[in-house]
Amino acid sequence: MEGAGTACLSFGWPEAASAAALREGMAMAPVSAEDLDALDDRALVDACRAGRREAFDCLVLRHRRSIYRLCYRFVANHADATDLTQDVFLRAFRAFGGFKGESSVATWLYRIAVNLSLNRVGARPPRAEPVEDRHLPPSAEPDAMSRLLAREREERVRAAIARLPRTQRATLVLRVYQELSHQEIADVLGSSVSAVKTNFFHALRNLRRLLEEDAS
Repeated sequence: MEGAGTACLSFGWPEAASAAALREGMAMAPVSAEDLDALDDRALVDACRAGRREAFDCLVLRHRRSIYRLCYRFVANHADATDLTQDVFLRAFRAFGGFKGESSVATWLYRIAVNLSLNRVGARPPRAEPVEDRHLPPSAEPDAMSRLLAREREERVRAAIARLPRTQRATLVLRVYQELSHQEIADVLGSSVSAVKTNFFHALRNLRRLLEEDAS
């Protein structure tokens, strides 16, 4: 999560969706961007409900990087990850009225991102970014060749992860790449800690099997 002290980002609310909220917030005293940025996530959600455009912009700026990284792990290219990130925040904005605060805002956004990403990759195969410098000359620097080989290994791992069952794939991405705890993953996926541990174990086992099959 990005800390306080950063300028708010203008995200652009859908006018029809925000009109009623803006009318409800007319009586609120003006709040500076700095004051909004100092609020915690739940206070920003309350400000959003009261019609503060800037509060939603602050939430976007605060969480967009982690949401983008999560989406990218599923779709493996910048264009789709950017589109998904936009979709996550639009979905969140439209669902603020139903947010009950039973989980953190970050967990709630992760849940939306995982569901949208899994739906996206289920609809079509991920379009991986092209590997740069695939045909390096023999005189290429050793570290450049090492980077290329590491990138190709990463592509094989990513392709294998994309073949895992949905829940196993989400569990592995959240645990390995996002470094969430078992409890945090359970909150995101709406499951138990024991189920998360079981899915993670099976995900690693299946991933190892897929990589061995690809190498044979």
